Amino acid sequence: MKFICSLFVIFILISCSDNISLMNPPKPEKIPFVLEKHGDVRTDYYYWLRDDSRSDQKIINYLKDENIYSDLWFENNVDYQSSILNELINQLPDKEVSFPVDNYGISYFSKSYDSKQLDVYFRKIDNKEEVVLDPNTKFETQDYYQAGRVNPNPINTIAAFSEDNDGRRKYIIKFINLVTKELISDELQGTTGSVVWNNSGDTVYYLKKDPITLITNKVYKHVIGDTQDKDTLVYEEVDPEFSININKSTSKDFLMINIEKTNSNEIKIVDLNINKKNLYTFLPREENHLYRIDHVESYFYIRSNSNSPNYKIMVTESKSLTNINEADEIISHNEDIYIQDFLITRDFLLLEIRTNGLPGIRTYDKTTLKHRDINFKDQSYYASLLSSRYAEYDKNIIHYYYSSLNTPPAIYSVDLLSDKSLKVWQKEIINFDESEYEIKRLFNEVRDGTMVPSTLVYKKGNDFKRPILFYGYGSYGNNTESSFRESLIPLLNRGFIIAYLNIRGGGEMGKYWYEEGRMLNKMNTFFDFNDSVKALLEKGYGDKNNVFARGGSAGGLLMGAIINLEPELYSGVISGVPFVDVLTTMSDPTIPLTTFEYDEWGNPDNYDEYFYMKKYSPYDNIESLNYPAVLVTSSLFDSQVQYFEPAKYVPKLREYSTSDNPILLKMNLIGGHGGKSGRINSFEERSLEASFLLNLVKKADQS
Repeated sequence: MKFICSLFVIFILISCSDNISLMNPPKPEKIPFVLEKHGDVRTDYYYWLRDDSRSDQKIINYLKDENIYSDLWFENNVDYQSSILNELINQLPDKEVSFPVDNYGISYFSKSYDSKQLDVYFRKIDNKEEVVLDPNTKFETQDYYQAGRVNPNPINTIAAFSEDNDGRRKYIIKFINLVTKELISDELQGTTGSVVWNNSGDTVYYLKKDPITLITNKVYKHVIGDTQDKDTLVYEEVDPEFSININKSTSKDFLMINIEKTNSNEIKIVDLNINKKNLYTFLPREENHLYRIDHVESYFYIRSNSNSPNYKIMVTESKSLTNINEADEIISHNEDIYIQDFLITRDFLLLEIRTNGLPGIRTYDKTTLKHRDINFKDQSYYASLLSSRYAEYDKNIIHYYYSSLNTPPAIYSVDLLSDKSLKVWQKEIINFDESEYEIKRLFNEVRDGTMVPSTLVYKKGNDFKRPILFYGYGSYGNNTESSFRESLIPLLNRGFIIAYLNIRGGGEMGKYWYEEGRMLNKMNTFFDFNDSVKALLEKGYGDKNNVFARGGSAGGLLMGAIINLEPELYSGVISGVPFVDVLTTMSDPTIPLTTFEYDEWGNPDNYDEYFYMKKYSPYDNIESLNYPAVLVTSSLFDSQVQYFEPAKYVPKLREYSTSDNPILLKMNLIGGHGGKSGRINSFEERSLEASFLLNLVKKADQS
């Protein structure tokens, strides 16, 4: 519920808290805490804001004060939030049905309603629809609730789903009897929410997290009807740098357990047709080797980067190899084509690829290995194969997803034998005309001569001297895709140009692009962003007086770094759930997910890596500078970036800033890394961010 208080205005708005006004932001107590490593001494005056129990009332009160201060700022400026929220809600159709997935003859799908926060899950039997799960029922009784998708067993008698009750991503797996529609008593606590059914439909395999580090390190087998304490441990990973995920082979014959860190993995397989415990190592882990497998008919297909940084495809009939060279190569490495993933049908092998930074889908005839590429209409876009769950293996029919910055998401069906493509589903956006918006893709030269791609979207018109919002991420090899984002339509309609920057540290241009933006190359990520911003401004895109940037999580680290480097380049920055205290967090293995990320940022026990991280860590590099306006958002129960990082960052940034620009913190006291749960709640957060930007625009009326 929104904080409500009476306001009395005499030049200064005074809040209900005695000590907070627009001229007097929260000032948490400064208590020196000394951190020392490699002879380097750092003093953190806000270290005390860390409380792993999240129950210290002094800290909670401070976070509430920050929310009051932010509310005051918004209340003292133009309320764009209300109108934008209404626009976002009015874009929604009354009802929308997802693209269905077939599960052994029964169709499962979800429906979203403009009057409901969460999707409702259905199935169709003999052309009759029935509700499987309505998460809104429980959401009505608590502040946060998120339910994972319904996962039915192979005989369609029981479905698993997961629950997150606080945003901490400690999922509870529950089961529904699909005949009676009643919950089964089984509950699996402390999981990731993922399950894989055995083929008889009476057993699931699931993952558990370490309760302290939240790293996924155990695989269990659960028989429906048993209590969790009777579950069988299938595999436990003892190396804290590795995490686990599970999936099922296309053939349905194998559970595949992937144990992975940044640059190495190992896959173990379980034969789902054998009832006794069995576990095979497909290929032992090896440093700097990443691979993925799938099984169809009698073959294992392998995507491997062994001596192939952009990956190659291999095949074998063996379920256990001592080295990758025992498999046969069928698609060779190509330095210009990065293989992201693959899918198999009876007669075809399909690859998700990237060329020149753009995604693509390439189909190979398995007999002749002749190939063709699927063509897409936009100069910048996002396309990806839907999983084998959506394919018709024997009929050689696959589905792919497509969207662009001016094209709402669509799903296409492709008959690979006839080469016929058909759009079978598209997201509906009310009163949206894609022809009113234009996309432009440009490459920009940065300081070391590298050409960095970017994609711009804007409402058509000849005047490009408009407010411009830049977005970037640049970490973990993740791609910043040119996909449709409905929450940005109100900004586009108010004249904004929105630019997506494919900076190094992402994977858009191939494996080398990632390698040049991680560990001891991380500064490239930040230089790429600032240099691309300046290059686009010089090319005439955007108003130099109205330059904004936005990033979240590792993209929040990016925001902190770019304004430390060039604060006066920007008018305002939105930093969501930001990873800003890199050095302190990476030095503490008890903080969730830390050890799993040593190969991304560095291990502070290593001298060179410690001092390199210190060079860019946003919290450690705050100086007396003319900082832009900054809105920081976070959640108390965030499991990925702990709340105390942004909670410390904001008062320190505010203390050192030599400008009069606002520095605000909005802390959800419920919710996690993705903010609050629920569609409308998400729109509220996006509309608040848009209101922040619009109030900073140095122009006349933006309403």
